[in-house]
Amino acid sequence: MPVPTHHVISYIEFGVSDLTATRDFYTAAFGWEFNDYGPSYSGIRSPEGESEIGGLNATSTPGGDGPLVLLFSDDLDSTVEAVRDAGGTIAAGPYDFPGGRRFEFIDPSGNRLGVFADS
Repeated sequence: MPVPTHHVISYIEFGVSDLTATRDFYTAAFGWEFNDYGPSYSGIRSPEGESEIGGLNATSTPGGDGPLVLLFSDDLDSTVEAVRDAGGTIAAGPYDFPGGRRFEFIDPSGNRLGVFADS
């Protein structure tokens, strides 16, 4: 399990309206894996698979106006296509910003996230 670091995000939880559809979306678009804890919660496994970095909570309201969580991509154009193919909605971009490119999308529960690349 990673050691928590002061002032660093250690866990992100998304409110979801449909746990199965949202979990399936993140699996298809980004290859995320989950630990299921019953019908209303799935933990997002960390990349090494031994801990969790967040969760999907069906008892919380999706927060489209909450903080914008950004994911990194080695290939932004492929990630845009993966999001579309998985059923996400592109909300902005891709567009250039100082240091790279990014886009924003809406997941099946209405959460807005962004993805960026260095170039």
